[in-house]
Amino acid sequence: MKILAINPGSTSTKIAVYKDQNPVLVSNIRHTIEELSRFPEVIDQFEFRKSLVLQELEKNGIPFEFDAVIGRGGLVKPIPGGVYRVNDVLKEDTKHAMRTHACNLGGLIADELAASLPGCPAFIADPGVVDELDERARLTGSPLLPRITIWHALNQKAIARRYAKEQGTTYEKLNLVICHLGGGISVAAHRHGKAIDANNALDGEGPFSPERAGTLPAGQLIDLCFSGKFTKDELKKRIAGHAGLAAHLGTTDVAAIVKAIEAGDKKAELVIDAMIYNIAKTIGGAATALYGKVDAILLTGGIAYSEYVISRLKERISFLAPVAVYPGEDEMEALAMNAIGALKGELPIQTYK
Repeated sequence: MKILAINPGSTSTKIAVYKDQNPVLVSNIRHTIEELSRFPEVIDQFEFRKSLVLQELEKNGIPFEFDAVIGRGGLVKPIPGGVYRVNDVLKEDTKHAMRTHACNLGGLIADELAASLPGCPAFIADPGVVDELDERARLTGSPLLPRITIWHALNQKAIARRYAKEQGTTYEKLNLVICHLGGGISVAAHRHGKAIDANNALDGEGPFSPERAGTLPAGQLIDLCFSGKFTKDELKKRIAGHAGLAAHLGTTDVAAIVKAIEAGDKKAELVIDAMIYNIAKTIGGAATALYGKVDAILLTGGIAYSEYVISRLKERISFLAPVAVYPGEDEMEALAMNAIGALKGELPIQTYK
């Protein structure tokens, strides 16, 4: 089986071609600010990014012949995890997604490319809006503000399946707490193949991270909103973008921060250790969603490469369950394996409604 996977990001478009389990091409096409500034809206980048995908395939001598094309899922309405065939309803909701992000282009590009190949389906899988929350996890103290979850569903579920396979079992038989450590940090409690609790890692819940503020004191935040000191857009950036490590230390580079700590920077040490402390508390909270019956805690994402962070995080959480570390993320492999699983009948193809 030959699969084309497409993953549009804020400043790049990643593509991969897999033949069965093996990568034939993995490419990361970078976009400059000048290139993207030509487009008023992210959706306007569609033709630009699609043409770059086709050019990259041609440049690498890869014939345009695929059994499936799969794109990174967009920020559509909340849906259960799994593989979805791109249909008209999904495309319409993606074009009018609740939040603007380049990932919204993934399924649209996949659909248009697949349409030119006879019998070739277009898929998305485990988008960031996957919602499998226990209903008790959804309620807050205000009926006006139910919890929503936006998290690293694709990578978390791929890592869960990888860990299960290594243990000679299946994702559906395990209770796991998984933490993705990236620019945003998501923590989810996975019970027998469903993420019954997960934070909104994009814009307002959980531990603070390199770029996100995480959970904030509600009363103080309201006062700040009406202080007249900031516009709405400026405050949004104080939650996602210029927040977390970026706000405290002026950088999101964890390796550079650790070097500063080793050189005696006490402020950097306090901030990074506070982040670790908050991550550990969130992981502990996720364990309670599973009644403490946790088969393993899995740590993944780019920050998982940091021995400083991982060693200190383990000190706080290892009493809960065995800890396994999977540094980085391989969303391209995850997309390809989801497409192959769907074609083989190992994963059900779901209908977006």
